[in-house]
Amino acid sequence: MSTTHSTTVNPSTITFGLDTFGDVTHGLDGTPVAPAQVIRNVLDEGILADQVGIDHFSIGEHHRPDFAISAPDTVLAGLATRTERITLGTAVTVLSSDDPIRVFERFSTLDALSSGRAEITIGRGSFTESFPLFGYALQDYETLFEEKIDLLSTILPQEPFSWSGSTRPPLKDQSVHPRAERTIPTWVAVGGSPNSVIRAARYGFPLMLAVIGGQAERFAPYVQLFHEANEKLGNPALPVGVHSPGHIATDDDTARDQLRDAWLATRNQLGRERGWGPAGPGEFDAEVEHGALYVGSVETVAQKIAHTVRTLGVDRFDLKYANGTVAHEHLMQSIELYGTQVIPRVRELLG
Repeated sequence: MSTTHSTTVNPSTITFGLDTFGDVTHGLDGTPVAPAQVIRNVLDEGILADQVGIDHFSIGEHHRPDFAISAPDTVLAGLATRTERITLGTAVTVLSSDDPIRVFERFSTLDALSSGRAEITIGRGSFTESFPLFGYALQDYETLFEEKIDLLSTILPQEPFSWSGSTRPPLKDQSVHPRAERTIPTWVAVGGSPNSVIRAARYGFPLMLAVIGGQAERFAPYVQLFHEANEKLGNPALPVGVHSPGHIATDDDTARDQLRDAWLATRNQLGRERGWGPAGPGEFDAEVEHGALYVGSVETVAQKIAHTVRTLGVDRFDLKYANGTVAHEHLMQSIELYGTQVIPRVRELLG
């Protein structure tokens, strides 16, 4: 019979990261910032994250006008030459519409540039613009991801490698260059599908839970399922992380005021695209107070992160610090507060 995974956490081993998708921001005067400048700003944000002691910096990909970054690995390569200790990864690489061999080559190159600090987080992606853009059919959504994660898992640990599937010609006794000097850490991002949780365990990849709405507690069964699946498969204990949006300022009211309009604009834009009803300030406040928005002062955000880490028993917490049009200056302050005050306070609370 499977044992129940303990939610006891060791505060000295928990790691903390930041995520961004390169949202196109506005300046303090409310005017839109050019995408090229947004990319340069993200570089500055990653450098600051390294300087204030944050463990991970991850960049996701989008292929639409409200996001500036479609090639995260290129931005990460720039960061590799300007940072010293922080890990550099994706949040996420949409593997279904990418080539696993090219992903491996790009991140082996990034690992070399960063002296062993690259990591990959793969997922199916909640946005689908990349599928028609790169010539993939949405009806193949599941098959593409299943076969491409299988191919990537074959490439990562060994060469030469052989592989066959239905989405591309078979590969026999192939090698890929450059090959990283280590096996690059590779996470699977999951939004709440039990099958996806089990798939991550099946391939022996750590699990990153995208908790972007509602209470974190509802993801506890997925954490338990992941540990049970690993136990049944004979895997070693694999880490679990949580990714959630948030914003930190000097006090609760300021943090809410800086984020509210941007969050609502993004939420309602997606709602129009996906057929959701409109959201108002009440939904924003509910997510801040009871849901997945980690917004407020240092103490407010630290208490909420500590509660999530303790409740789920996770090994890593990543804050999605960029949310819509929030100004770069506010993001920089949020990053500094997260690294210098929130993370130490979370460790103190967990201890």
